[in-house]
Amino acid sequence: MTRIEDTNPPHAPADGGFDLPLSEEAEWEALDLELPGGPATPPEAHLDMPEQNFRARPPHGPDSGWPGLRTIAARLIAFGGAGAIAWFGLLEMDKVFGDNVTFLQMVLLVLFAITFTWVGFSFTSMIAGFLAPNLKTPTGPNDAKVAVIMPVYHEDAAATAGLLAALARDLYRVGMSDRTEIFVLSDSRQPGAVFEEMIAISRLRDISPVPIWYRRRRSNKGRKAGNVAEFVMRWGGRYDQMVVLDADSVMGGTTIKALSARMNADPAVGLIQTMPMLVGGQTIFARLTQFAGRIYGPAIARGVAAWSGDSGNFWGHNAIIRVKAFAQCCGLPDLPGKPPFGGTILSHDFVEAALLRRAGWKVRLDHDLRESFEGSPPTLLDMAVRERRWAQGNLQHSRLIFSRGFAWISRAHFVIGIFGFLMSPIWLAMILVGLALSVNVLLSRPDYFPQTYQLFPDWPTFDPVRMLWLFIAAMSFLLIPKFIGILRAWMRPLARNSGGGARLLGSALFEITLSALIAPVQMLIQTRQIFDILRGRDSGWEAQVRAGQMPPWGIVLRRHALHVSLGIGTLLVLAIFSPGQLVWLSPILAGLILSPLTSRWSASPVFGRWARRHGLLVTPEERDAPEILTAANALDYRIAGSLPRDGLAAVGRDPAMQARVASLLRAGAPVGPAASRLDAISAEAKLAHAATQAEALSFLTESEKLAMLENRMLVEVFAKLPK
Repeated sequence: MTRIEDTNPPHAPADGGFDLPLSEEAEWEALDLELPGGPATPPEAHLDMPEQNFRARPPHGPDSGWPGLRTIAARLIAFGGAGAIAWFGLLEMDKVFGDNVTFLQMVLLVLFAITFTWVGFSFTSMIAGFLAPNLKTPTGPNDAKVAVIMPVYHEDAAATAGLLAALARDLYRVGMSDRTEIFVLSDSRQPGAVFEEMIAISRLRDISPVPIWYRRRRSNKGRKAGNVAEFVMRWGGRYDQMVVLDADSVMGGTTIKALSARMNADPAVGLIQTMPMLVGGQTIFARLTQFAGRIYGPAIARGVAAWSGDSGNFWGHNAIIRVKAFAQCCGLPDLPGKPPFGGTILSHDFVEAALLRRAGWKVRLDHDLRESFEGSPPTLLDMAVRERRWAQGNLQHSRLIFSRGFAWISRAHFVIGIFGFLMSPIWLAMILVGLALSVNVLLSRPDYFPQTYQLFPDWPTFDPVRMLWLFIAAMSFLLIPKFIGILRAWMRPLARNSGGGARLLGSALFEITLSALIAPVQMLIQTRQIFDILRGRDSGWEAQVRAGQMPPWGIVLRRHALHVSLGIGTLLVLAIFSPGQLVWLSPILAGLILSPLTSRWSASPVFGRWARRHGLLVTPEERDAPEILTAANALDYRIAGSLPRDGLAAVGRDPAMQARVASLLRAGAPVGPAASRLDAISAEAKLAHAATQAEALSFLTESEKLAMLENRMLVEVFAKLPK
């Protein structure tokens, strides 16, 4: 593999940094004349990864001991406080209805208790964050070998390579290039995407001061979890720790170095999760999401870290994992039955954290590390697509909650994840039951003397004052955590880096208002998703949308037609029969009726730029961009400019492209039974009968083009055809 030597890379300044040359494009052109040498992957170092049995005894791991007093106190505040709030809300709501509770009132009472508990827990969890530990990074020697792995599936190849190039430079800067390697684990299946991916990774290998390896699976078994598991089983023995990234996420070298040191200092730590900050948002929706995560996220993370203790959770990326612990505990079986509840475990990260913890390994959320970043969905509709898969994965956990050996906090993570999606249909049901009660009162004839010889009437009881106070309490539990986050930011340089205290407050009020309009739409979208899952519809596996665009009116109106109809219909019914209800439901009805406007305009990069110019929804990472993100953007631009514009035709047109593709392929004839090589066999036959390269491409199917890209011999045959 052609790479810059770690000990003396070119362009390395005296201070130990690593700067790209101004004439980088010219350097790449010179490199194009050479065949990049070395294999695409390092020598294999196999590691057993047994499939776990959720009913059997867990594997034996370290004894991590009992939780400390600080963790116990945080759990009492978070869960005990939520329980107390639930009991108080239930009693007060019961008094609202009086003694003669009807069936509909009983249903509303149950739904209200669940909702009140949910918003109460969001409040008590943040309060528990005041007991979060102050974390430190040890300074002792550390020679742990680290693999940074990035699973990809039909991603923007230039953006992926740009992130990794910037990370490689940062790892060199902090002195980790001698014990860190970067692995791109591809599950891509589309020939065009695979070709761009190979060229971009080849360019990345030219300029990286850290070894870059590339492997593409022919089978997508197990999706992302299977991709990572295959890496662990083939190369896991080569590394002590692995840092998992998403295709749109990155961590700074300083953070990775700190994570490695913290894990190395405690042999019982199996996984450390960071709190990623959302960056790069251009649309209003993306900027809204990243502002909320940046301002409220640190306080939320402190709360989760406090009550989780050593039984934390895993969010699938931006975390460091002890490789041997992962191999010992995290071999995931397919769940029995058909999707959506059977088959591949979709939200595998929650399960992997629980499996590590049940074997005795510590799983932590280190809330203090800030150089951890990821992208956010650009539009409401893109978020809905992503949440569909999360909803299915989280509902799958209902089959695993009572698995043998799980810590009760791990089970709590499962329950919280499930209710994160179930709260939408519960909220909708509570609204509908409330409306049904109003209709019942308006249309039914009251019977004040249900008994024949009853002397005094049974007057219907409803306490509107108590109900108002319960509503105020619920809104307080929702909003106080946000204002705690704002106050926390105001007391730190965060406010100055977000445009000042006044703009921070204005941005927060704008976020709260727009979120209130979006919430009813998300409620109905998630309710529909839950309904689809319960009736057996699988989410499938689609590439994630990282950079969207403003959807046309046709799509927006079609996707939100039901929301608008429900909003207008409810508005008309209430205006005729119960105008007083409009006061309470106006935010929800406004969100539904305005959903096409909100969805489309929040997806506009133009409005996003307008908000930034006026200091709204600005985060510190925008005003003072971290160096690694600036470098990633520049490298993304440079790598994108070097990618072929004419697709696979460039393999035959440009010998340098052919050499780059060949450098990432195994030498020699393909191996395996003929049944597994049918696409390659048919591709070889079609290439033999093609008169030109263009004709060959017209002959080949998509699967045959992919087979050609997997076979160095077929690439050479294609390149020899007349252009």
